[in-house]
Amino acid sequence: MEKVAIVILNWNGREMLSKYLPSVLQYSRDEATVYVADNASTDDSLTLLREHFPEVRLIELEKNWGFAEGYNQALRQIDAEYYLLLNSDIEVTHHWLQPMTEYLDAHPEVAACQPKLLSIFDRDSFEYAGASGGFLDRFGYPFCRGRIFETVERDNGQYDYQTDILWATGAALMIRSKDYWDVKGLDARFFAHNEEIDLCWRLRIRGRKIVCIPMSYVYHVGGGTLPKSNPMKTFLNFRNNLTMLYKCLPEGELKAVMRWRWWLDYLAAWEMLVLKRNVGDFKAIYRGRRAFKRWRKEFENDRREIQASRQVEVIPERKRFSLLWQYYVKGKKTFSQL
Repeated sequence: MEKVAIVILNWNGREMLSKYLPSVLQYSRDEATVYVADNASTDDSLTLLREHFPEVRLIELEKNWGFAEGYNQALRQIDAEYYLLLNSDIEVTHHWLQPMTEYLDAHPEVAACQPKLLSIFDRDSFEYAGASGGFLDRFGYPFCRGRIFETVERDNGQYDYQTDILWATGAALMIRSKDYWDVKGLDARFFAHNEEIDLCWRLRIRGRKIVCIPMSYVYHVGGGTLPKSNPMKTFLNFRNNLTMLYKCLPEGELKAVMRWRWWLDYLAAWEMLVLKRNVGDFKAIYRGRRAFKRWRKEFENDRREIQASRQVEVIPERKRFSLLWQYYVKGKKTFSQL
């Protein structure tokens, strides 16, 4: 069994691989095995890897499984104590692996961790996709130390301390292979978006911990597959977020939170149409809610299993306040103000 397997999922990402894979190899080859799992790319990613990066272990998947099932398919073929799921658009740094590996070695109660994510375009600012560790509010809205909604903070060392978090970003997620498979991995039905939050929440319900290790830091391009305003991304985010809430919310909160989300989601849709003139995202929110309603029954068994596995009733990293109220009404734009 290997100690650490870094696994980069690729789909038509030749440009990202050629630009950022060298840093992964330079700063990781002595501490981990580097894999690229290819989701049936149609560009020349495979040629690039074979000709210029022969030391990378290549896993060729027969079709584009998406982010969630693509990783499941690849990780089934890897025997390692720790998996490190890494986006292809990340530049890593010297000794980035050691703090996370040592922390997991010393803390068996911790299932997963993440480094601090900084923007590759503004290296003194956090990156949107994970910043310095993720949380959820009462109604399922994700936020991070360093990023709330569209407000991204500059990194002045204000979050340079290890802390428990609810979710670690899928852009750079180190997780024990045992914990990954104990909860059956990423939910393939999500395809992409919210899948790492769902995974981490299921682990927290079982009493396992998730931690941010900011002594390790990487630089992330972000939006490498879909830009933030893409209607498909909006659709997946709303459908998957509602599905995650249905699976993971305690019984006593489910009905109330889902009622609130009905109002909040349609309010968001009409804001997109009236204030932002964004017809695509307006339609995407409606489609996301309809899609959730159509497939909700498919997740009844999942919900029963997850609730039966519950070891923690109140998860501190799932905050009890409304992030919308704190941000838009009280004007609290940074994590430290909450």
